[in-house]
Amino acid sequence: MDWHADALDSLRKDVPFFVRGAVKKRVEKMAVEAGCLEISLAFYHQAKDRMAPQK
Repeated sequence: MDWHADALDSLRKDVPFFVRGAVKKRVEKMAVEAGCLEISLAFYHQAKDRMAPQK
């Protein structure tokens, strides 16, 4: 799965290194389910919000 550079940078800033791989795989799975061929910054933020909704 291709990631836009800004989305990958955001992932690196937002997610601790020890869980980053698992989060990346989960975002990629969400993208496949949504029919996306790549991860844009907008999609990453949507996925992040779905995984950890703000109160």
